[in-house]
Amino acid sequence: MTPPALIVGLGNPGDEYLRTRHNAGAMVVDRFAAHRCSGWRKERKFFAELATGECGGQKVLCIKPLTYMNLSGEAVASVCRFHRIPGEQVLVVADDADLPLGALRLRPSGGFGGHHGLESVIQHLGTREFPRQRIGVARPEQPVRDIASHVLGEFSAQEMVVLPEVLERAERQIVCWLEEGLAKAMNLFNRNR
Repeated sequence: MTPPALIVGLGNPGDEYLRTRHNAGAMVVDRFAAHRCSGWRKERKFFAELATGECGGQKVLCIKPLTYMNLSGEAVASVCRFHRIPGEQVLVVADDADLPLGALRLRPSGGFGGHHGLESVIQHLGTREFPRQRIGVARPEQPVRDIASHVLGEFSAQEMVVLPEVLERAERQIVCWLEEGLAKAMNLFNRNR
């Protein structure tokens, strides 16, 4: 039996983080799940919220870890172990302050680039060999020493105007990955706004 694809939306749990830049990954997966999955349910054994669905004839699991960002790998690894999902079928969606607002970058593997959620996933899976989709949230206009306050801040009113289009493009890239493969999804969607 073929294991499902796993789509992971990185973010922090709780209402106070819902509209923050650091939750861009969770926002994308929320949008995808709203169109293709059952409702979300808490799965305490996985430390995550989980939704199941189908896309392109393939079973899909979507998760949003209920741990804080720097412990996200616990949820991802527990779901992968339980469902025997290999790394190449795990897509991790995360924010990236080094990309301009709205840029999408899907890659087959890589490092964590300073992102503690990706670092945790790499650590708990024991590999860097899993696809990741990065959503550009840009750095602040004024240089800051600590980027944490920026990514933990809510999107500005100007950013909120473009956010729906960014989330829609990111969702379409995920669908393309599932239906037509990684190379095509990268070629069609990896670009700035």
